[in-house]
Amino acid sequence: MKISILLPYKENFSPKYAGAVSLFVNDTTINSKYFNDTYVFGNMDYKKPFLKKYINIPVNKKILQSASKNYVIKFLQKEKSIDSDIIEIHNRPNYIKYFGKIRKKIILYFHNDPLSMLGSKTIKDRLYLLNNINKIIFNSKWSQKRFFINIENENLLKQKTAVCYQSTSKTKINFNKKKKIISFIGKLNSAKGYDLFGKSILRILNKYNDWSAVVFGDEPRENITFRHKNLKINGYTTHSKILEFLKKVSISVICSRWEEPFGRTSLEAASRGSATIISNRGGLPETTPSAIILKKLDENEIYKEIENLINNSKKLKKFQLLNYKNFKYDHKYISRLIDDIRSEFELIKKFSIFKKNQFKIMHITNFNERFNGRLHYNTGRRINNGFIRNNHNVLSFSDRDIVHNYKNLRDFKGNKSLQKKIIETFNNFKPDFIVMGHADRVERTTLEKIREINKNLKISQWFLDPLSRHGPDHTNNKKRILDKIDLIDNTFLTTDPKSLPFDLPNSFFIPNPCDQSFEILSNYKKDCAYDVFFAMSHGVHRGELKSGKNDDREIFINKLIKRNSNLAFDVYGMNNVQPIWADQFINKISNSYMGINLSRGKPIKYYSSDRIAQIIGNGLLTFIDQKTYLNDFFSDKEIIFYKNLNDLSDKLNKYKKDVKLGKKIAKNGKDKYFKYFNSNIVSDYIISKTFETKSNYDFIW
Repeated sequence: MKISILLPYKENFSPKYAGAVSLFVNDTTINSKYFNDTYVFGNMDYKKPFLKKYINIPVNKKILQSASKNYVIKFLQKEKSIDSDIIEIHNRPNYIKYFGKIRKKIILYFHNDPLSMLGSKTIKDRLYLLNNINKIIFNSKWSQKRFFINIENENLLKQKTAVCYQSTSKTKINFNKKKKIISFIGKLNSAKGYDLFGKSILRILNKYNDWSAVVFGDEPRENITFRHKNLKINGYTTHSKILEFLKKVSISVICSRWEEPFGRTSLEAASRGSATIISNRGGLPETTPSAIILKKLDENEIYKEIENLINNSKKLKKFQLLNYKNFKYDHKYISRLIDDIRSEFELIKKFSIFKKNQFKIMHITNFNERFNGRLHYNTGRRINNGFIRNNHNVLSFSDRDIVHNYKNLRDFKGNKSLQKKIIETFNNFKPDFIVMGHADRVERTTLEKIREINKNLKISQWFLDPLSRHGPDHTNNKKRILDKIDLIDNTFLTTDPKSLPFDLPNSFFIPNPCDQSFEILSNYKKDCAYDVFFAMSHGVHRGELKSGKNDDREIFINKLIKRNSNLAFDVYGMNNVQPIWADQFINKISNSYMGINLSRGKPIKYYSSDRIAQIIGNGLLTFIDQKTYLNDFFSDKEIIFYKNLNDLSDKLNKYKKDVKLGKKIAKNGKDKYFKYFNSNIVSDYIISKTFETKSNYDFIW
């Protein structure tokens, strides 16, 4: 799996004047299991980068052109030659808007307070990030908490994020070589509390002349000066030299006024066995559980805590040993956490199988060409794929795209053009069979004309929408399926025809087909980041959430989430999380172990939305309402059927605990669905019933 890492613009990825982001990326990359396939991109003036696989991106500044946008565009151009599976962006949430709908996994790392950064300041910004990024990683729980301020459904959305602290190296410390040295490391400004440190340290050095203080850092923008014969002030010093020096330091002071997102200096001091004194700001308390936290952030409090350690050698030794013993955030540990997140995104690929030719088929349905691939993964294409794999000669005819594209002043709705094009295409192609899927715009007169041309022509229709009397759009759906029924040889629907509240002659049940080129995952083969997946939409053509619109599915799922805080839900199409489509859907569903198949309205025998094929077909442990009666085809060793909300909740928790059994059932379910409910079989069933021929497959419905 290839990984491309994009550093912030002007970040120095070099041992010379390296910042915290560069140090983190270098250290975690070197210790990653993906090291050999990781590439780091950046923009800097230094010629010697940390790693050989560093790629510099030169950017020429132009008037009225964003340097950041130019930087990202050039990165995407260079990254094409590597074609990574994952792109990781560090500390620049404003870069995300330039990535568009890229077909790669995206991970964003925050090294600073999200509310202080362009691209994540507003609620709208942060919801956009949650909807368009696969994972967001924070350097502290404090930063993560800041990100979710004023965001509803925090516990649900937080599952799309993780915390990975900064890291440092692990080394052996000889505590007998500790010197009477007090350190301050960082920018020499008031935000870092250097003025408070300086005032207190002068008092300490005047009283305890056998102690000394060493300062590492600079600050050209703020002039805070302190002088003492036992105070040594160094400018910028390489990171490796500072780490080596910390082995001798007895006390380290990190007294920031500003809210430190994490506090690398405190972590490094603790790792070298220094007694650390910190302010209670931001993520500093997360750096070590054994720090001395200042009760007040002022000169006197800092002086008091330093003096307590100087005068109590047992206490000093105790805090030194505790810091060293409790340190665990070394490079290997943090790199392993990051690699675990990356490994969530590995996919399994499969290939197609082909069969012999039989009929010429004109397949009229909405292939959604005008949506530029967003609705590519639909049942019409699955059935179409089945016809082709059974080696029929198939002409795909997208009626709604034609209506949309042929509108003009003479044909305001495009309908006249559609009828004309159907007839002309029929005359040129001369099919044996016309299959229509939700082709409501095909007029009676058109079918009558083509039947006159070929009296032996077969015409069938398939229908996927709910037909329950208590379901959504019942009256309209009934009207649609019965329209032109006298011109139709057979009707195939995803509901049991015997359960319909009206008579539908020559009708047959077909399952929602899975497809070997669409359902490419086997989630039961891996450990997934999330427990439960659920996705819905307010309408496929709209493509996004509709303000003020909801349905009973949202109520049901939200109740389920509220009752099960221990379950990690990954939910789309509700709660401010946009619906997902096409390749993004595959990327998201690949991260879940279990899936809920929930359709609109009250259940009716055998009916399910086409979501069932995507959930069970990708190897998720699938949960279905038992009132669908799909247990006529599947046992509880293949699908989990539930009675109500409480029963579903209990069973989700049961299989969260018993993952081994759950994965076995998920595998059985996928195997059976692919054996009997795949697109090859469903398309062949349509052919065999229409032409009254023997099928090439065994059917269980």
